[in-house]
Amino acid sequence: MNDTIVTVVGNVVDSPRRASLATGTVTNFRMASTARRYDSRTEQFVDSGTFWVDVECWSELAGNVAASVSKGDPVIVHGTLTTHEWESENGTRSKPRIKAAAVGPNLKKGRSMFTRDRFARTADPAAAEAAESAVPRDGAEEDFPSVEDLQAGRDYISEEEAFDQTDTDLQREPAHA
Repeated sequence: MNDTIVTVVGNVVDSPRRASLATGTVTNFRMASTARRYDSRTEQFVDSGTFWVDVECWSELAGNVAASVSKGDPVIVHGTLTTHEWESENGTRSKPRIKAAAVGPNLKKGRSMFTRDRFARTADPAAAEAAESAVPRDGAEEDFPSVEDLQAGRDYISEEEAFDQTDTDLQREPAHA
C-alpha cells in the first residue's frame, strides 16, 4: 500500500464533533497549519500560506480527542493523508483529510497533564492484568475521570453537529478493534 503518512503541527480551528456510526465512534475537527519564513528584506519572520485540513479520529482515539482537545489548542496530528471528494452543484469538489493515528498537544506552546486510560489495551494479557492489579482499590476511582468528566467545561459538540455525520464515505470506514 502507498499510504501518504504525514505529521502536521497546527491549531484546532473548530470544536471537535463526535458521532457514533454503525462502523464505530468518530471525532472530527479542523486544523490549520501556517508556515513561517524569514523575510531577509524586512529582517522579520512572516506568515506564509495556511494549510487547512479536516482530521478524523476513530475508536479509542475518538473518545480521548473529544475529552482532551478544544478549539484553539495547539496540536500535532500524525496519520494518513487522503482526499475527500463529493459532488456539488458546481461539480466535483475535494479537500484534504487526515485519518489520525495519533493526536497530541504541542508542548512547545504550553504544558499538558497526561492521564492514561484505565483499561488501555495491551498485546500482553499478563501485562494488562498486572496493570489492572496495580490500580488502587481503596475507593480511588476519582483518580480515573470518565470521558464525561473530562469533557465538562470543554467546547465539545455532540454528534448532531458532527461534520461527517451524513458523509457516506465514513460509513465504509472499518472500526478498529
